[in-house]
Amino acid sequence: MSNNNIVSPVSKDQYVKNLIRSLAAIENEMEPYKEQKRELRKEFIENGWLTKEEMRAAIKAYRIVKSEEDFDEIERMYYRISGQREE
Repeated sequence: MSNNNIVSPVSKDQYVKNLIRSLAAIENEMEPYKEQKRELRKEFIENGWLTKEEMRAAIKAYRIVKSEEDFDEIERMYYRISGQREE
């Protein structure tokens, strides 16, 4: 006899509703941080500290480091940000 045939006291519909409620709550909590990220990018552009391309490269480099990608890709992003030529 398999346990796969046991009917759960909670229906799939209820699980879907619970999932959607939980995701909505999380997304609502995240919204101020998303706005903060938009404002940060806007500030760097308005002040001329970085171009959009430099910012994209820096963010990509950050994501590469965060995900522990290979050093060659990190180095390429560094050269793109710094404007130096690769050696």
